[in-house]
Amino acid sequence: MQRRHDGKASKIRDQFTEQEKRSRINHSKRSVGKHEVRSWTAAAKESLCLMWQKVKVQLMLSMSFLVAVCWYCRRLYSFLAQLLKRWSNYLQRKLIRNLSVLTEVDLLGYSAREWKGETKQAKHMREAYEELFWSYHIKYLRQVRKDSYCVLRAVLFQIFSQGIPFPSWMKERDILKLPEKLLYSQGCNWIQQYSFGPERYTGPNVFGKLRKCMETLKTNWTEVSATKDQEERGNMCNTLFSDESKEHKLYEAIKFIMLYEVVEAYEQIKNREEPIPNLFNLLLARDSSSDPLSFMMNHLNAIGDAMCLDQVELFLLAYLLEVKIRVYRLHKFNTEEFQVNCPDEYRREWNEISLLTEDDRYYHIPLFRT
Repeated sequence: MQRRHDGKASKIRDQFTEQEKRSRINHSKRSVGKHEVRSWTAAAKESLCLMWQKVKVQLMLSMSFLVAVCWYCRRLYSFLAQLLKRWSNYLQRKLIRNLSVLTEVDLLGYSAREWKGETKQAKHMREAYEELFWSYHIKYLRQVRKDSYCVLRAVLFQIFSQGIPFPSWMKERDILKLPEKLLYSQGCNWIQQYSFGPERYTGPNVFGKLRKCMETLKTNWTEVSATKDQEERGNMCNTLFSDESKEHKLYEAIKFIMLYEVVEAYEQIKNREEPIPNLFNLLLARDSSSDPLSFMMNHLNAIGDAMCLDQVELFLLAYLLEVKIRVYRLHKFNTEEFQVNCPDEYRREWNEISLLTEDDRYYHIPLFRT
């Protein structure tokens, strides 16, 4: 019995031992499987890390390159912008310096800048400008260079910019022949003492210079008046009135035409021919211009050098150019002379231009807006 019992116990131990071995084997297999899975996962992670490191380096290099490019482009843009700004300012200063009739500015703004303070004169001028703004609908003005050609410039610029054609009498005559006609037909040898602004007494060369002036006037007036497009005509005027040499020829031609008409009026008075406009009587009644020679020596020769046109000469200018000039005299505000028309005798079909002056010396161009 004892042996049977021992045999059964031995069998049981063997069974447990066998099961334990199998369990250990299975556990070992599972451990090996888990280890293999872990090894594969680690390898995959390691591969991904290596790949990310490479990609990261490339991304960092790319980002650095892009940042460098953006920084360079920004610096380049800033440099080009500064260069363009400087060039633009240079051209603007050059244009403003050369352009003798500036672009339009706000009337009241100009008044506030030019007449600051609380002096009696400053208040008077500001009130005059306000009157122009509210009662006469003058909203802007164009400043005209202040020199001895100022009034001629302001008048001729408006004639050209408005496309006003030649006066009727100029269409009937060849103005290029007026210098020779004055010398040979009327024997005015003293014309050799004619002064071209600051250039005095050119002697025998005066006829050639006057002819060039007359050619410049006729050519440019014809070209501008034939241009129907207003914007194109304005650009032509800006170009013309930026050329100092050319515009001075225009003014000298106008001066000579004034002299020529005074000579003809003087001859008519001497010969007691048909009546002449009263403005010629007023002009020749002055002690300083009792005849054409004294008119030239004492008045015309100084225009462009030291003097401007006075009121009777402005009347003569309007009469010769066949325009009605309306002048707003701000220093005469609150008087009957605040607004005057030049000349007194004008025809209804004449075109109208306007001038604005603070002192009867220098003139600007008023612009109307309704």
